[in-house]
Amino acid sequence: MDTSGSAPPLRIQNDHEDREQNLICQEEPSSSRGGWGAAIFIIFVEVAERFAYYGMAGNLITYLTNELHEPVPMAAKNVNTWVGVSSLLPILGAFIADAFLGRFNTILVSSIIYLLAMVLLTITVSVIPLHYQKAMFFVALYMLSIGLAGHKPCVQTFAADQFREDSPEEKKAKSSFFNWWYLGITVGASAAILVVIYVQDNVGWAAGFGILTGAIAVALAVFLFGYKKYRKQGPLGSPFTTVAQVFVAAARKRHINGTSAGFGVYSRDDKDQHETRRLLAQTSQLRCLDKAIIIDHLDASSKNRNPWRLCSLNQVEQVKLVLRLIPVWMCCLLFAVVQSFVQTLFTKQGSTMVRSIGPNFKLPQASLQIFLGLTIAVAIPIYDRVFVPTARKFTGHPSGITILQRIGIGLFLSIISMMVAALVEAKRVGIVRDQNLLDNLKAIVPMKVWWLIPQYMVCGLSDVFTIVGLQEFFYDQTPEAMRSMGAAAYLSVVGVGNFICTAIITLVQAISSKSGEKWLTDNLNRAHLDYFYWLIAALSTLNLCVYVWIAKGFVYKKLEAEETSKEKELA
Repeated sequence: MDTSGSAPPLRIQNDHEDREQNLICQEEPSSSRGGWGAAIFIIFVEVAERFAYYGMAGNLITYLTNELHEPVPMAAKNVNTWVGVSSLLPILGAFIADAFLGRFNTILVSSIIYLLAMVLLTITVSVIPLHYQKAMFFVALYMLSIGLAGHKPCVQTFAADQFREDSPEEKKAKSSFFNWWYLGITVGASAAILVVIYVQDNVGWAAGFGILTGAIAVALAVFLFGYKKYRKQGPLGSPFTTVAQVFVAAARKRHINGTSAGFGVYSRDDKDQHETRRLLAQTSQLRCLDKAIIIDHLDASSKNRNPWRLCSLNQVEQVKLVLRLIPVWMCCLLFAVVQSFVQTLFTKQGSTMVRSIGPNFKLPQASLQIFLGLTIAVAIPIYDRVFVPTARKFTGHPSGITILQRIGIGLFLSIISMMVAALVEAKRVGIVRDQNLLDNLKAIVPMKVWWLIPQYMVCGLSDVFTIVGLQEFFYDQTPEAMRSMGAAAYLSVVGVGNFICTAIITLVQAISSKSGEKWLTDNLNRAHLDYFYWLIAALSTLNLCVYVWIAKGFVYKKLEAEETSKEKELA
């Protein structure tokens, strides 16, 4: 759209600009605050939270099948549903943080709820009578989801906020931060898989959940200990209002053709003149929304601007940013489907195989997830210290490769993990047939559980690329005032992916049962889990093709100051 006819800015009093100015004012912290000195406290909190989460979620299907006596398909659906709800509720938590409480207060309140839920879970598995146990267990489980709703979208964003974007050194540190953040998560998850799951299987569920409750209590204390070191922001207003105003304003002026029917465009108001480094440059995509910045006769005749009729260029570009994220978000849903198998179907596969190490030790079936964590722990430092500097020499990109390239590599690796899983399962079923164990549900297949390690390791490598890439992508490409929502969007990939997984399982059961042989049943020896894995691999391949097409046309966030600088260099 031609902006040469831009009119002088109107004087207004508007919530959107107030929110941007509030963001600017609140980010003038003391030089002694923020940076790695503050982020390390928040990283520790996340390590403890992931320790608690994976100590419970990593072995949840075992508790549901062995203690609550649920069939395997029902247990898998319950796990997927709970993970899905826990990953979608952060959208509400992010809204509350951005609009009302601020990130720090939201983390504090949600951590208290999280702790209370863990206490209730511990009491449930230890003293509640069996006939009430299932109901109380699920009440506590979904209470935990409420705690996660506020914790997950805010804690990583709050940690990343400790690095200032106007400082070259801190901006570089922030890019590296996402790698080390995920490494910390992996350490917490791996410790839970090694220690807590063993305690749950060999000592008792009460002892296992008690350890997790203690970890959350310590994490809350550490978080409060770092209070004086944090850079904090208050609530910045509802992000949904910003988006709605642009759509309404553009719809009202849908019949206007360019600026010829108006008096120019509304680019910024007086407050924007003081802070240009945050303003977004105009892009050519989604031009229909540009009508929201056109000043028509009604706008020109008004003393004050109506934000539901006229929006600033920066506000419109913020909404475009959000809309451009949606296709990428959709293409990552099948990746979440693949990753959900780590805690469900992979675990049940391992339960049928030889897990003995020596004469006296038996590896817990869920503990194989440690190989996913170990892969990540080894791969992330190599990626950050070796791959990125090497790739940078060839590409000239500060991160070695673009964020979308990183995500795409992870999507490709997730396909490989399904292919490996299918081949291993076919071998396991072949041994079952040879040993005539098809109908012996409690028999241990004479096949070492180590055969499952490759699929766990490939899943770990795909996490290093896609999960870390998504975290950085939704933080970097989301408008600053909506970054809690950006974190929630990343988490919702996992949530929606788990719901899709549940739907696929239900659909596959219904279709395969018509042929007389269910692909997914309680009896894994009679099931066709390998066929199911091949199906997911095929769907993921089609999804990757769509993703590549979308990534090629994606326009990254551009700041007005950066574009002006480039134009001067070219001149």
